[in-house]
Amino acid sequence: MLNFILYSAIFVIFLTISGGVYYLKKGYEHNSKIRRFLQLNLTMFIPMMLGAILVIIPDMVHAAETATSSSGLGYMGAALSTGLACLGSGVAVGNVGSAALGAVSEDEKMLGKTLIYVGLAEGIAIYGLVISIMILGAL
Repeated sequence: MLNFILYSAIFVIFLTISGGVYYLKKGYEHNSKIRRFLQLNLTMFIPMMLGAILVIIPDMVHAAETATSSSGLGYMGAALSTGLACLGSGVAVGNVGSAALGAVSEDEKMLGKTLIYVGLAEGIAIYGLVISIMILGAL
């Protein structure tokens, strides 16, 4: 059952990509055919993924009940601290970097000052990595 759902979802993904490429090559850029095609694929894809989740969750709960170690939550915490810190850092670097590029294009003497702000935004990711190293060290 699970394999059928996953293979069907993969088929819908490839159908969506190939249909989008086909319609874009035919020149339907501003037409509603692409929108209808994507809506049809999403109405097929989302229930399939929900079905896969409903099939997978009971197995995961059963595996969690039989587990004797809770170190999995520590690994999950380390992964989340690094991942979310890097996500926040990426958003900050994107915003600060574009503003810094605009400031440097106005006045070239601003380059040193703007690099400091970009570096501060990147520091968020380093803090998340330090926290995850501390979590992994405690396991």
